[in-house]
Amino acid sequence: MSAGLHPNMQEHFDAVVARNPGETEFHQAVYEVMHSLGPIAGKRPEYAQWSILKRVCEPERQIIFRVPWVTDSGEVEINRGFRVEFNSALGPYKGGLRFHPSVNLSIIKFLGFEQIFKNSLTGMPIGGGKGGSDFDPKGRSDGEIMRFCQSFMTELYRHIGEYTDVPAGDIGVGGRELGYLFGQYKRITNRYESGVLTGKGLSWGGSRVRTEATGYGTVFFTQEMLGTRGESFDGKRVVVSGSGNVALYAIEKVQQLGGTVIACSDSNGYLVDENGLDLGQLKDLKEVRRERLSAYSSDSAAHSTEGSIWDVKCDVALPCATQNELNEEHAKSLVSNGVQAVAEGANMPCTPGAVKVFQESSVLFGPGKASNAGGVATSALEMQQNASRDSWSFEDTEARLEQIMRDIHTRCVTTADEFGLEGNYVAGANLAGYMKVADAMVALGVI
Repeated sequence: MSAGLHPNMQEHFDAVVARNPGETEFHQAVYEVMHSLGPIAGKRPEYAQWSILKRVCEPERQIIFRVPWVTDSGEVEINRGFRVEFNSALGPYKGGLRFHPSVNLSIIKFLGFEQIFKNSLTGMPIGGGKGGSDFDPKGRSDGEIMRFCQSFMTELYRHIGEYTDVPAGDIGVGGRELGYLFGQYKRITNRYESGVLTGKGLSWGGSRVRTEATGYGTVFFTQEMLGTRGESFDGKRVVVSGSGNVALYAIEKVQQLGGTVIACSDSNGYLVDENGLDLGQLKDLKEVRRERLSAYSSDSAAHSTEGSIWDVKCDVALPCATQNELNEEHAKSLVSNGVQAVAEGANMPCTPGAVKVFQESSVLFGPGKASNAGGVATSALEMQQNASRDSWSFEDTEARLEQIMRDIHTRCVTTADEFGLEGNYVAGANLAGYMKVADAMVALGVI
């Protein structure tokens, strides 16, 4: 992984690997950022003077705790909870909570590290953090999920607050879980502190567009990328991996902009409908009935468990499922089938090998810290509304989200141009996000 790093970065990367053994996902995230930082080595001597790179790779706080809870049958279960408060130079820690059996410290640190620069790119005053648990909500009753969430928050509450750390949802944590978490926080603290969590229900402090924000934002960013080549979504064949919140609302916005989404996926395979997926049926399957895509019914649709969704011919690919889902071979398949643009709706869904293939093939590629920043940007808008005891309309909030995504795109393009890396969205996002955080860290001193 370390091949190709600027000499000034290599020493820092080796130190991160030695200091955090076995944390492969975290190493990958750090490498991806460091790979872009070579152009500023020597140009910003104050960063080296203040050891910014070394400090930004070390979380300000790492919290690991036991989460005991009782099943419906009376059995005591034990899970592990995490909250990594990575960097607060720009504002309170901000990042979601993920409930999934794969969650470990490495994954939370990778997500938290990415979050620092993603949040920086939004232009909003929010730092970076992430949390979660290896608890698996699948197959659990509402009562079990409530008891787990209450136990999780009984420890977490002492570490969060609207001016300290503001969690949100992520994989496995939706409106139901956030409701139970907020209810327990309110119970323990005796405060109705709406701004302590984002992604809340509309009736108790939530923001319109928050549900749609990550998917919508990914599509808005892709639309801006296509626009640099005089293109748009109109008439484009689009493949979206996943069928969760991000994927469903990416599909919705693509359809609104004139594109045809012909495929999506879940953990049991992928669905192809050459006539375009029926979004209403998908939402019913996934949000109401909670069934697999194999239950989708259409004469023009085919469900497959063989091969990969990335073998489906398309103009635009939006990986919206999970990390490292799209590898080098998948990328080659997409390129050979004529893909024009790829934007990450999930966190780091493309492996470094896949990213290299896209860049060498002149495919427009939007990295997640830029293209999926719409979710956390709208969370920051939710924090604004909570702070002012206000609630904005859907249209107003969506317009703000669209402008934020345009601004992120502009920031990536202009920063890449500034360093002679025209069209390189990865470098532009990493450099722009890093410099803003680094400047704030220099201003705040050694803390």
